[in-house]
Amino acid sequence: MATEIRWDYILVGGGLQNCLLALAVLGRRPETKLLMVERGPALGGNHIWCFHAGDVSPEARGFVDPLVVRRWPGYDVFFPHRERRLEESYAAVTSGRLDQVVRARIEAAPRAELATLAEVTAVGRDFVRLSDGREHRARLVVDARGPEGLPLHGVVGYQKFLGLELRLRRPATRDCPVVMDARVPQTDGFRFFYWLPFEPDRVLLEDTYFSDGPDLDLAKLRQGILDYARGAGLEVAEVEREETGVLPLPTRHVPVPRAESPLIAGYQGGWFHPTTGYSFPMALRLAEVVSRAPPDQVFGTDWERLVALHRANLRYALLLNRMLFGAFRPEDRYGALERFYGLPVPTIRRFYALTLTRADRVRILCGRPPRGFSWRQALVSKALP
Repeated sequence: MATEIRWDYILVGGGLQNCLLALAVLGRRPETKLLMVERGPALGGNHIWCFHAGDVSPEARGFVDPLVVRRWPGYDVFFPHRERRLEESYAAVTSGRLDQVVRARIEAAPRAELATLAEVTAVGRDFVRLSDGREHRARLVVDARGPEGLPLHGVVGYQKFLGLELRLRRPATRDCPVVMDARVPQTDGFRFFYWLPFEPDRVLLEDTYFSDGPDLDLAKLRQGILDYARGAGLEVAEVEREETGVLPLPTRHVPVPRAESPLIAGYQGGWFHPTTGYSFPMALRLAEVVSRAPPDQVFGTDWERLVALHRANLRYALLLNRMLFGAFRPEDRYGALERFYGLPVPTIRRFYALTLTRADRVRILCGRPPRGFSWRQALVSKALP
């Protein structure tokens, strides 16, 4: 007979969303009965998440700060016709640090438990069933098992990348991140390199694409990254870590957040940026709102405000995606981002955080069209509403 345990929360999936939620809930109410279920051996997978300092509320800093492995006072962007240093604090969280911090927090909580290598076979309003037959029940179930469950409708694009964490033979001269370096051949859509200097002799280089298809030629990309490193004056001693990703970028539909248990959260619940693939600010906002109320009173006024803001920005981001993938030839897509990075820094930060104001939305679309924009292509592809 299945063993039944009553929890306040069951968090299905040990990715970023549920890790932030666990930290937020246990930070407010350490006695909470919380169960996190993860199918893998570690939390967070194999990822790095970045965010701007302004994305984190003062209330959340207490549990976010221990996750940060490196902060920088600003970052650079490079395009064929624009270069800019943005004086905006930027931070990185690694899956290794996330696993370490969240494990320690759950172990320190007297009524919380982490189950790894646990396969879930069924998720319901108040229960989770595991492959060993055990069934756990809770006042709130949060299902955040990643992008695989994201329902896709209509035409989509993809953000895909290969990242290599490199150990260098001698220190690099650059100590500031490069969020976009689009001064590279624009093959397979909008292409750019992403550069995070974690230490003088350790950097992450990612070759990223906004493409029409999901395919990645990993061998070719690995060589391309090493060639880029050589061209940037980096002497690579070894590759310490590799990270790949293929994220669907919807153009017509993202799931509408539902006010019911199980709460579908994370990427599959639409709590991500449809244009950039960023997820940290959205996951953090959701974690804060869910943690403020008891588990059976989550869907109140704060939830309604959060969903209203999120829906408005989702609709706008989907419009931008239709324009990016429908109104530009693949090799000209960089022009949209090149123009975007001429906007004020606060607008750029709010765009990445998916908290744009009405004035921001107007400012992004007003003015001279970006280089490469084609009304004819937009109409043919039905990119515009």
